[in-house]
Amino acid sequence: MIRCIAVDDEPLALEIITDFAKKVPFLQLVATFENAAEALRFLQEERVDLLFLDIKMPDITGIQFMKSLKYPPMVVFTTAYGEYALEGFDLEVVDYLLKPVPFERFLRAATKALELQTMSQQKNNDNNNNHVNDYIFIKTEYKIIKINLEDILFIEALKDYTKIYTPFQPVLTLRSLKSFETRLPSDKFIRVHRSYVVSLNKINSVEKNTVMIANQSIPISDGYREKFYDVINRNS
Repeated sequence: MIRCIAVDDEPLALEIITDFAKKVPFLQLVATFENAAEALRFLQEERVDLLFLDIKMPDITGIQFMKSLKYPPMVVFTTAYGEYALEGFDLEVVDYLLKPVPFERFLRAATKALELQTMSQQKNNDNNNNHVNDYIFIKTEYKIIKINLEDILFIEALKDYTKIYTPFQPVLTLRSLKSFETRLPSDKFIRVHRSYVVSLNKINSVEKNTVMIANQSIPISDGYREKFYDVINRNS
């Protein structure tokens, strides 16, 4: 069960989220708020797994509110303004819903959150057991396939899909890149860009702000550069 709250200055928007949440069996909407201050107090006192957060609010934007949280929960942005989508993507939120939100898109966002929560719990269990599987199962359009971790070159986030590159045929899945980052062993895979996770073992070379893997050039973005080079330097 995912404990969630919703923050939006529009009462009608909160009513819609409340109605939608009741239709999703794994969501427990524990509170709604029309202002960020009340939501902040609640977050400081209660466990919240998922936050449905409006971006354009009177006193503080949803983006500013999320950045103010030291340990933010999973976040799904909701807004009527499409120009905020790119910044929301940069913050690695679960999803970005454009109002008016149809139930199908709400359900898809909730399912992504459930997937992330499941992957995070599984990784914690694996760490507690001091064991990580050397393979993953991926759901594609028509079947579920097994991919050995040693075969993964890198993983790329596309608009609606994530593509897994191997020496064989690439695999497309609806699973988010964040879920892969959460599930894959951190000593073997690293995020180098908002759109890329790479296998450390498959890196052929690193030059300036680029990683080369199997003749593919992969950018290293500012937000991930320091951590990436820390890992590289420790192994050099």
